Amino acid sequence: MPAQELPITELIKQYETYTGWGDSANWKNQDFINLSEKIREKTGASISHVTLKRIWGKVKYDSLPNTYTMDTLVQFLGYENFRVFSIQFVPVDKQTEQYQLKPKPVKKHSRSMPYALGVLTLVGILLVVIMASRSELPKPPIVAKDYKFSSKKVITSGLPNSVVFDFDATRSPYDSVAIQQSWDRHLRVNVSKNDRQHTSIYYFPDFYYAKLIVGGKIVKQHELFVESNGWLPIVEKQPVPIYYKKKDAMVDGKLSLLPEKIKERNIAMQPTPPYVVYTNVTNFGEIYSNDFTFETSVKNNYSEGAAACRLSTVYILCKGTAIWIPLSSKGCVSDLDMYFAGYEVSGKKHDLSAFGVDFEKYVPLKIESHQGKAQIYIDNKLVYTIDKGIGRAKIIGIVFRFQGTGSVDYVRLKNGKVNYDDEF
Repeated sequence: MPAQELPITELIKQYETYTGWGDSANWKNQDFINLSEKIREKTGASISHVTLKRIWGKVKYDSLPNTYTMDTLVQFLGYENFRVFSIQFVPVDKQTEQYQLKPKPVKKHSRSMPYALGVLTLVGILLVVIMASRSELPKPPIVAKDYKFSSKKVITSGLPNSVVFDFDATRSPYDSVAIQQSWDRHLRVNVSKNDRQHTSIYYFPDFYYAKLIVGGKIVKQHELFVESNGWLPIVEKQPVPIYYKKKDAMVDGKLSLLPEKIKERNIAMQPTPPYVVYTNVTNFGEIYSNDFTFETSVKNNYSEGAAACRLSTVYILCKGTAIWIPLSSKGCVSDLDMYFAGYEVSGKKHDLSAFGVDFEKYVPLKIESHQGKAQIYIDNKLVYTIDKGIGRAKIIGIVFRFQGTGSVDYVRLKNGKVNYDDEF
């Protein structure tokens, strides 16, 4: 069975049960770091916590996991390899990605069992045989031009935002088709092929690829740009984040959501501190990941209890990818990982000590990216150089994420043609 047919959702459920950590939708970065270590200790093979987050749908990534990764994941659960794991599942329809466990063999009963039960069992077997024979019948080919798929936002910009999907999938050989609202395969719903509309709510601004999927095949895909309508302060919360107005997060000319403001909404700062996000997703113009200069100055304002690491990340969102630069207290750099439009590095395997900073003061950050190479400056010192692997993608957003809460002094994004400067 190829990797794309693996029932990953069931694999994740088994991990939730095996670890005893509960619903993985609530797992944090540290949980994936711990899981990576457990997998290495038990199997001798390494899967980075970044890769695990991709498979769990926590990080944008359109590529499929490779066979080595999947073999290692199921070996941790006690299976020989991922093929052995996969054969315990059968597709409800061979061309879809919906799976169920194979039925367990029917136990033989003594002759004293009622005759009627034997008859029912025989009838059940005959029905299974008939259905199986029908499932072997060849399905008509799936041709993309037979389908229509479009969408419209309910409001032009701002969050939350509902999106109405219009589609025509009546020529599907299957009773249901799937609509996936973003890169995350977990945000996929099955709908009747005879329906004409489906709606979804988007809680975070970003650039998305909405997809219509028939028989496991993407037949239609289009861009969906959900804008924030300027700077939007957010406290991450499941299932719905907590939104603030920009004026609620303005202190002395800086973007800063104070702990007092957070507590006003009955959001606890301990024992698990929340994450505060400042996001601005909009059309900045013709500026790309391989040709820009970005400058900012940030401070993490909260270090109590479980927020001692003061984990903070600066994101530059792009069409189909992203750039993120991590910062933390100096003693916590092992938990960091960096990504730059195709280039990635983990603090578990590389020395990212330069990204450990003194958050008792504002920390200047500067990124220069030109001709496929990039340089990162922290506290006005060059700390990291990337000389390969940088893809080209249009920049569409700037995001700051702070464990506990944090402040931003200024933001500058430019390439000679685009000059975005915000002093708040």
